[in-house]
Amino acid sequence: MKVKMKVQAIALDPVSNSPVMLLKEEEGERTLPIWIGLLEATAIATRLENIQFSRPMTHDLLINILDQLGIKIPRIEVCDLRDNTYYALITLDIDGREVKIDARPSDAVAIALRTGAEIWVHEEVLEKSKLLEEEEKKGEIHTESAEQDQDKEKLKELLEKLDPSAISKYKM
Repeated sequence: MKVKMKVQAIALDPVSNSPVMLLKEEEGERTLPIWIGLLEATAIATRLENIQFSRPMTHDLLINILDQLGIKIPRIEVCDLRDNTYYALITLDIDGREVKIDARPSDAVAIALRTGAEIWVHEEVLEKSKLLEEEEKKGEIHTESAEQDQDKEKLKELLEKLDPSAISKYKM
């Protein structure tokens, strides 16, 4: 069984300082947190906030290519959770023939937001996520090393120091 969901928010995990994409059931109360990369979070957040760039970003470029080829994206699915890693599928409609493409959930959602594609999560993923969350609360799983935490902190500091006006000098 699959559950239709929507992007509720992009948040920052206060423990790991990592971006978290929160998917919420459209007709229910369950949420699915998926920890994602900073660049993917930016791609999703810019779309949620309707921020437009003068030149296409990577996800926009892919959509432009698919549009030119007449390929539609009716839905994406978060279909599995294995070894603390989420998996997704992007469904392409190529002249009535469906093709499923493996993707990271963050990329799939960034594309879905740009195309109006439906976002679905398999029920078993919600169940596995709930079990994983319970195990993490018990301290049985350590998701990140100290080195990864330091790298993320350095990146966060670098991004905080960036002057937004300096970015606008570079054409995109």
